[in-house]
Amino acid sequence: MRALGSVALAWLLLLHHLAGASHVVYENLLETEAATTERVPPSIVDPLLRTGYHFQPQMNWINGNAVNLFIRHLGRAPMYYKGWYHLFYQYNPKGAVWGNIVWAHSVSRDLINWMALEPALEPSIASDKYGCWSGSATILPDGTPAIMYTGVNRPDVQYQVQNVAYPRNASDPLLREWTKPAHNPIIVPEGGVNGTQFRDPTTAWRDERDGRWRLLVGSREEGARAGGVGATAPRGVAYVYRSRDFRRWARARRPLHSARTGMWECPDFYPVTADGRRAGLDTTVASSGTRRVKYVLKNSLDLRRYDYYTVGTYDRRKERYVPDDPAGDERHLRYDYGNFYASKTFYDPAKQRRILWGWANESDTAADDVAKGWAGIQAIPRTVWLDPTGKQLMQWPIEEVEALRGKSVTLKNRVVKPGQHVEVTGLQTAQADVEVSFEVSSLAAAERLDPALAHDAQRLCAAKGADVAGGVGPFGLWVLASANREERTAVFFRVFRPARGNNKPVVLMCTDPRNLNEDEVRCQMVVSHELLVCTALTRVPSFVSRIDRSSLNPNLYQPTFAGLVDTDISNGKISLRSLIDRSVVESFGAGGRTCILSRVYPSLAIDKNARLFVFNNGKADVKVSRLTAWEMRKPLMNGA
Repeated sequence: MRALGSVALAWLLLLHHLAGASHVVYENLLETEAATTERVPPSIVDPLLRTGYHFQPQMNWINGNAVNLFIRHLGRAPMYYKGWYHLFYQYNPKGAVWGNIVWAHSVSRDLINWMALEPALEPSIASDKYGCWSGSATILPDGTPAIMYTGVNRPDVQYQVQNVAYPRNASDPLLREWTKPAHNPIIVPEGGVNGTQFRDPTTAWRDERDGRWRLLVGSREEGARAGGVGATAPRGVAYVYRSRDFRRWARARRPLHSARTGMWECPDFYPVTADGRRAGLDTTVASSGTRRVKYVLKNSLDLRRYDYYTVGTYDRRKERYVPDDPAGDERHLRYDYGNFYASKTFYDPAKQRRILWGWANESDTAADDVAKGWAGIQAIPRTVWLDPTGKQLMQWPIEEVEALRGKSVTLKNRVVKPGQHVEVTGLQTAQADVEVSFEVSSLAAAERLDPALAHDAQRLCAAKGADVAGGVGPFGLWVLASANREERTAVFFRVFRPARGNNKPVVLMCTDPRNLNEDEVRCQMVVSHELLVCTALTRVPSFVSRIDRSSLNPNLYQPTFAGLVDTDISNGKISLRSLIDRSVVESFGAGGRTCILSRVYPSLAIDKNARLFVFNNGKADVKVSRLTAWEMRKPLMNGA
């Protein structure tokens, strides 16, 4: 128990350090951590834990020594140009921690197979001498792409300004060279704007009524200034900047929107069709008013380390955005309820869709990252659209990923009795795509939802995890499981009767890396840092021996991740899709209504030793109407 407490405390301190300090340069960390790499478990550095079909840069070797690569997507400019998809991302060519950042550049024909090019941007002018940070890409009316990005121009403080860069040769479809005009910086923090919390310009849009461009820059206003007497929490702010020539920019009198959430990083603002169609909209085209649209405002919360969004209306005349849900900035709808941050969408004109990228960091230690020589991946790109109800977004892996599917197996109409599990055999599942449709025989046994947990899926999952027997559920998949299941990660549903109000069942979706017995453990969530603190109700040795996790490796951050699924399960039917890729599991519940990405580092369930199971730990029978699992091939990945 003491060991568990020290790990939780270490992660608590780390998350506290990260809050409000996203861009920390660890100048001596490589040397410090290198001295500890001999304590890194061998399985952590196993190359078979490196993802097979998720985006990562190549690991390089120079003079017999590893040049460790760190990819952090707190600044990403995806776009489509002359038949090529481009992904620009922040990248450290010198270490497995954040620092020495350049804008790396990869290109693809299909968003799955990637080729690495030379870095697009590096610190080279006065306004980015001390850092080329986050930004976005915009296609101008003549077809020329432009990158707007944050630069740091002072050595003693992270003072942030906004810059622009253009391709040296716009006829080159690969956009291999970029130039920074002499009029940089084009936006500086004036008029009381906090210059150390002023970053991440969005894709710009052009209003045809006045011919002016607009973009957003994320920032923070301190509580007293924003809310007057008694205001304590700082407000996240999306400032609007306008320009007629894409060169001289002026801030609008009022922000587009703000909320008492803390700093807003990586804002994203885009239109979606209001009729539920999957067709995407260009950021500018909706400004013509020729079609009925809604708008999405997404922000990355520096304090909480997750992305949230609202759906609402954009008043172009007043330059204001109003969420449809007045409490939307408190309820925090999320793209993904797991390890997913600093996301960015772009419009794909080739297939008329909007595509979402998201960054997933590592859940091991910095010493582990140094030892293995890499850190950070991209989630599989997702198509995103507005649900027909207009209440939330839907997400689904882009169709191109299905081209990687290989050998498959299928189960049909298999009933899993309470307390039983069924292994899916006949293929390797360490790198797989699994689609399953469940049907519950009856919802009569569903437990009553605790009112105290009715709006906190994270705490609900912590209290009612995969190994806590229930009424209807938990049922779902054990992925990246070892033969004897001492290592396993559960992705599951659990159905509750509502605490009060209507009779619509409440559906919980959860990724649980633990194996805990409710009779032996009482758990409490430290909500602000999403850490689980558990107290044993029996003697400590018994408790410790029963904390089997998704990995037997020590010092991993393995919280439960959970979200509520807004779906009608009155007929007992619900679907799940999980993309499994060695050290990451991405899951999509009910057709993409709720999504959870989790990082997993098994020590036993690696490569051919990884197993896949369907389980049912509830009182009601669960039928697997259909399950299909595919082995996934490895695409071309930046030369790796």
